[in-house]
Amino acid sequence: MIQRIQSVWLLLAAVCIALTFKLPFYSGTNAKGTASYELKATESFPLLAVTIIAVILSVIIIFLFKQRAVQLRLCVLAIVLEALLLFLYYRETTSYSVGTYSLWSILHGIAVFLFFLAARAINKDEKLMRESDRLR
Repeated sequence: MIQRIQSVWLLLAAVCIALTFKLPFYSGTNAKGTASYELKATESFPLLAVTIIAVILSVIIIFLFKQRAVQLRLCVLAIVLEALLLFLYYRETTSYSVGTYSLWSILHGIAVFLFFLAARAINKDEKLMRESDRLR
């Protein structure tokens, strides 16, 4: 299981997403006038729920190593969840009057890239298995 490179990519993606619970995505003055306010994954229920689902999904994908087709579909679903998460963050940042994106906001982009690398490795494994079945 851990010998496969996609397990490493998926584990790193889970870590990147989990770090967003503590690290800010956006910093600024919110609509209530609170200065130096940091937007994290724990600030609203939709952000929290989608972040938890994304972390759990990436860990579950690691343990589905015998079902590569399901693993690939769930990897694509995780990419869609990350896109939804970025949309939710963007929607939350529009309520700020002044602010800037934090350096840690790149973690979601890194997670999408890691999911893409994992999907590519899963697809490569599936192709290898189909070719080995054909040769038998």
